[in-house]
Amino acid sequence: MKAIDQIIQKAQATIPIDLQIRGAHLYQKVKRAALPSARSPVFIERKIPDVADVALAEIDVSNPFLFRQGQWQSYFQRLRDEAPVHYQPHSPFGPFWSVTRYEDILAVDKDHERFSAEPFIVLGDAPEGLSVEMFIAMDPPKHDIQRQAVQGVVAPKNLKEMEGLIRQRVQEVLDHLPVDQPFDWVERVSVELTARMLATLLDFPYEQRHKLVYWSDLAAASPETTGGSAKMDETFLGVADMARHFTALWHDKAARTAAGEAPGYDLISLLQMHDSTKDLVSRPMEFLGNLALLIVGGNDTTRNSMTGGVLALNRYPDQFAKLKADPKLIPNMVSEIIRWQTPLAYMRRVAKHDTMLNGQFIRKGDKVVMWYVSGNRDERQFEHANDFIIDRENARNHMSFGFGVHRCMGNRLAELQLRILWEELLTRFEDIRVLSEPEIVQSNFVRGYAKMMVELTRKQAT
Repeated sequence: MKAIDQIIQKAQATIPIDLQIRGAHLYQKVKRAALPSARSPVFIERKIPDVADVALAEIDVSNPFLFRQGQWQSYFQRLRDEAPVHYQPHSPFGPFWSVTRYEDILAVDKDHERFSAEPFIVLGDAPEGLSVEMFIAMDPPKHDIQRQAVQGVVAPKNLKEMEGLIRQRVQEVLDHLPVDQPFDWVERVSVELTARMLATLLDFPYEQRHKLVYWSDLAAASPETTGGSAKMDETFLGVADMARHFTALWHDKAARTAAGEAPGYDLISLLQMHDSTKDLVSRPMEFLGNLALLIVGGNDTTRNSMTGGVLALNRYPDQFAKLKADPKLIPNMVSEIIRWQTPLAYMRRVAKHDTMLNGQFIRKGDKVVMWYVSGNRDERQFEHANDFIIDRENARNHMSFGFGVHRCMGNRLAELQLRILWEELLTRFEDIRVLSEPEIVQSNFVRGYAKMMVELTRKQAT
């Protein structure tokens, strides 16, 4: 290690993380005031044209309004049919390849020798000063070592022990919902249940649990990375607040363990007990990145699938009737919800070498984007792929959790939460009616909902 790198590393280990972030924030404010070119991109929503009116070479599926305007299915359909490995040289996030067919995505996702997850998994780059490190954006062997440190929290034995607590919290939330009057499903159910689960996994102060969801939303919503709408000041202040809370939680747990208290089985305790991550707090960007990863991973998949499932059953009332007639279909329906929703639209890779993919020459260093949202609607893999079919035979073959070494660590936990939610919903309510089209978040990465008004009808006693 060079002397300057050692000095930087030592400074980072000794200066509190939140102060480092505040310093980076101040620097960025001055820089952006002086240099217009350094300012965050601003995305202005305009009507997206019909895909038939766009030249194939000009198609840009990085547009953060594609999902909000409901144009995504036709755009990805055309790419799958005409250019399954498609190059876009002029996007706001730089040039990139889109991989849109199921089999091609699978080939890229499983091949970490040719396609690197480093340094980021989203289309854009992190805002300057917030270039955090996380194990999902690392290649083996470092990825494998750090993932191993925390994967025990979602081991089958631990999930079995968690099931009772998850069911209790679902029951608490559902029993306090208004009946026969409108309310926002996203706020009252999806966000609330997600916040409770995240607080449990991290042993975070329960009364402050909504901070976790807020930080997760900020982490995934910067204009530079995903075309989101977060403002620079809010992002930096939110990340500094997250750093301060997690650093305090880390040191509190370390002190309690040193005093003889048995370590817990939460994510922070597991990181402290593993040789590769026990000093993670002294590597601030890695510390912050991995915790941001864990809360984003625990937030987006479950939260947006909780909302997406209700929306799907409203758009396909025959499937809702099928579910009520046979609740044993819930486990398979959970997989179909996750396929149909695809909560995270893609993952990005970078070509490690010059290579070929489905007849296209990809140069070393090119961004390669695996569009899971397109693979999950590929008719070559899923019959009637755009339809929601709760007893679909191959629903579990969806791409939403990824494949290979980076397959989602918490996939079984997400499925468990969704299964319990629908088991408890069916015992209480006859109908969950969506009253208007939901509000879709601005992002090319998160397929999320900001608001969805619903009305519940209670099940009649028999």
